[in-house]
Amino acid sequence: MVLPVRQKADSDMFQDFTTRTGQVRTVTAEALGPFGDLPEGPAETGRIDLAATFSNLRPQARTNVALVRCDAVPTELRVSEMECHPFSAQAFIPLDARDYIVVVAHDDGTGKPDPSTLTAFRVSHPTGINYHVGVWHIGMASFGDPATFVLLIHEDGTPDDRRFPAVEPFDVVVSPETASGPS
Repeated sequence: MVLPVRQKADSDMFQDFTTRTGQVRTVTAEALGPFGDLPEGPAETGRIDLAATFSNLRPQARTNVALVRCDAVPTELRVSEMECHPFSAQAFIPLDARDYIVVVAHDDGTGKPDPSTLTAFRVSHPTGINYHVGVWHIGMASFGDPATFVLLIHEDGTPDDRRFPAVEPFDVVVSPETASGPS
């Protein structure tokens, strides 16, 4: 499942990706570990406590449980915005998404995504995603059909809840094999 990540030739921010090809991998807890957790339901009747590290670095922030609807991903996704939450983890639990794409990066130390850490994963239902505090990511995008997710985040209503700095656009090319998942 090859997912080339390309940039415009005049881009400074994503210069490292002019000739780089990234792998879209089926997500595993180990591979996602530096960026977040994979909350998965129990295989048998019962409950799993503390399924993810849902951090809140601001005691005044309240938990926001929201519903997010996203569009299906075309075969070439133009990414012009990434976001991060510097004081809260952020979790997405799929309600009706069969498969979805997650693109993440670490901070470069100047408040922007670090292109050398840009990583893409394909995630299958019923697995959720919990981004660690400060991890850069794209908005939710599903394969095939639009999808709905439960979103959990700690917010206090200030601009510090989320950051959306200007990001030089780059393309994520999704191969048909990646979009349809394993056979």
